[in-house]
Order: sequence, then C-alpha cells, then structure tokens
Amino acid sequence: MRLLLFFDLPVEKKAQRRNYSRFVKDIKSLGFYMFQKSVYLKLCLDQRIANSAIEKVKKMSPKEGSVAVLTITEKQFGDINIILGEINTEVINSDERNIEL
Repeated sequence: MRLLLFFDLPVEKKAQRRNYSRFVKDIKSLGFYMFQKSVYLKLCLDQRIANSAIEKVKKMSPKEGSVAVLTITEKQFGDINIILGEINTEVINSDERNIEL
C-alpha cells in the first residue's frame, strides 16, 4: 500500500519557511519521497506501518497550513494515469521489489 501525503504550508514569513523546510526534512526521514512539489509518497508493507507513519506525520505537522494523507493500494497506485511527465523515484514499482528468500 502507499501513503499519499498532500500539504500546503505557508511560506511568507521566515519562521514559516523554516517550518516548511523542517517538515519536508522530517517526512523524508520517515521514507516519503517527492511525487510532485507538495505531494509525497511512502511505500508501506501493511496497515500497521501506514498507521504508525500517519501518527508520526500528525505529530510533526506545523500548526499552520493543511496536511492530508490518503492510503491507497498498490493496484490503485498502478492505475494512475500520468498525463505529462513521469514518476521519478528510486523505489522499484514492479514485482521486482519482492525479496526472495
């Protein structure tokens, strides 16, 4: 499953820009990667891991702006129609990511 994190944070004041930068750094440390400018993705193995990540995002979110998270399945993510551009990520988006023991 994937977590899609959408956010719109104010950046008019110096403190707001600092909060924005800190938030982006923090979500990247949780394993989120940029999908679009204010849309980040995280691959989660199960619902427990997804819920844990959501709780951490809640705690690190700035007091101003808006932050939303949507959980989707791999099938739903695979059905995304890219109209223009491409998904640039180091995450393998195919069955190749499965680890064989």
